[in-house]
Amino acid sequence: MISAMFQIIHYPFLTSSSSSCSLSSLSYPFTSTPSSSLLSVSTKRLAQSKSSVHFQYQPAIWDKHFVESVPKTNYSRETDKELLVKKIEKQVKGLLKNAVKPLAKLELIDTIQRLGMSYLIEEDILKILENMYHDDAQKMKDNLYATSLKFRLLRQYGFYQSQDIFDEFRHARGGFKETITRDIKGMLSLFEAAHLLLEGEIILIEAILFTRRHLLDFGSNNDKINVNLTSQVRRSLETPFHWRVQRSEARFFIEAYEFQNDMNPTLLELAKVNFNMVQAQHEMELRRISRWWNNIGIAKKLNFARDRLVECFLSNIGCSWEPRNERCREWLTKILSFALVIDDIYDVYGSIEELELFTDVIERWDCKAMEKLPNHMKICFLALYNTVNGMAFEILSEQQFDILPHLTKLLANSMKAMLTEAKWCYKVYVPTFVEYVQNGSVSSVGYVFLMAAYFMTDQNINVGVLHAFENNHPLLYSSCLLCRLSNDLATSSMEIKRGEVASSIFCYMQEKNVSEKDAREHVKGLIMEMWKEMNRSLLDSSPFDGSFVNLVLNFARTSLFMYQYGDALGSEHSRSIEHVLSLIVNPIHIDDPTYKEYSSIPVIDNINCNPVLSERRS
Repeated sequence: MISAMFQIIHYPFLTSSSSSCSLSSLSYPFTSTPSSSLLSVSTKRLAQSKSSVHFQYQPAIWDKHFVESVPKTNYSRETDKELLVKKIEKQVKGLLKNAVKPLAKLELIDTIQRLGMSYLIEEDILKILENMYHDDAQKMKDNLYATSLKFRLLRQYGFYQSQDIFDEFRHARGGFKETITRDIKGMLSLFEAAHLLLEGEIILIEAILFTRRHLLDFGSNNDKINVNLTSQVRRSLETPFHWRVQRSEARFFIEAYEFQNDMNPTLLELAKVNFNMVQAQHEMELRRISRWWNNIGIAKKLNFARDRLVECFLSNIGCSWEPRNERCREWLTKILSFALVIDDIYDVYGSIEELELFTDVIERWDCKAMEKLPNHMKICFLALYNTVNGMAFEILSEQQFDILPHLTKLLANSMKAMLTEAKWCYKVYVPTFVEYVQNGSVSSVGYVFLMAAYFMTDQNINVGVLHAFENNHPLLYSSCLLCRLSNDLATSSMEIKRGEVASSIFCYMQEKNVSEKDAREHVKGLIMEMWKEMNRSLLDSSPFDGSFVNLVLNFARTSLFMYQYGDALGSEHSRSIEHVLSLIVNPIHIDDPTYKEYSSIPVIDNINCNPVLSERRS
């Protein structure tokens, strides 16, 4: 389950320098320094833990006073904002239209995307890439950088390109040519492109292994001649571009792009204004959601549970940051905030008998059924009941479709999965690895999250989509399981130390009699398998349209992002604080006098906090 105990973890994507293409050679975003020997668990301590120890979470460092005190920006008037958006969109389209050569167009599309402005001109980008896809004369022969860039962008936008396109850079007997290692820019482009691989694409697995081995050498050389390229290499080795949260990438790349030799000053200033404008909207939304959260009083009345509203909102910026998805962010923040509270009820603050009653009430979705619940569960259920029913009412009014039975069914499934994990803990039962991951993909609440996102982003509601949710469509299953596994990789070592058994890491250790390190490598390999499946959804027909497929991929990216340096939804560590400040609070400084008014806001450098997790004995 979602834990507040965390460890610092880093992101060397691959740990093997071997050129072998076997899956066991691959390692993924999370690495730590677990013990190399088998870890034992004190079953006596485990059996006592539920009755004798509760974990008391620290209060939220982002209280309502902080949220309300974040300085307001100069984007308050909607008419001014709309005019500014149109101005930015027009200028970006003009730059794209002026790019004549195919490679120049591809580079500009890539830059616009990294700067966080592609959402303004998606149709234009799609049209350009479609023309390139059908025009054989626009092949990028003998140019590794251009070939890789085109491959990545085409696959990302749904146009299939065969891995065989890289054959010209490989020996006839197999293996990439050593001569390409002198082209660092090309190697980096190939490394990024290869992460859109599908099941069975051995050449792309080989490309990841080959490029990473050589890029590691370049990244460690502290190249003072090309500092910007060195920085890009290190960032990609930490987290491949295809796996990054787009909003975080925009903030990073805007600051990096300023120092590129080929920087376009107009594009840079437009990106800064656009970033600040979107950030201003996010700040406004957070204030409104914070008032709602404080008004319902869950955090005060159930003070044993996590109060992480700001982090929940941050994660939803990762999933759906575009201005048009305002309602999506609001609803998902509410759902995730409830999910943390409910998870803590199942994890540390309910007896099995109480949890069974609570699960039954959720399944029946009936206020009359909650009479036997303890007071804290009544409060939680009623607040959840009113919130979800309100969401259902909105959709019913707008689209004449009742989403309530579909949402509540998935909610009940998630609560049943949490109850199963609670029973495992009480009985000191270690499930098989398969048992755990099948249950864990549901207990992550990912299905509820994604269904809510589907309904609130103006998608076309149809039987095919509902069937896909009911039958665990591979795209949905892969993203939900990735969420669970990312959580486990971030929190498992501390969970093992305190005697908890319900973790993919521990289940695999016990089942296969291997070390924690080996178990972690197996889970990382499974994460890559999930990415292969999700990548296929970009190319194959499915009941979901492209915008929702991208939202699901963003959900997976956000899972990696939130657990990259620990459990950001449990203990507010320094990196999560940094993310909140850079993505929600502090705007980017603007030099251009035309837009100066949009950055004249006080900047908060840091806050005085050192969150820890304390124990409270009952």
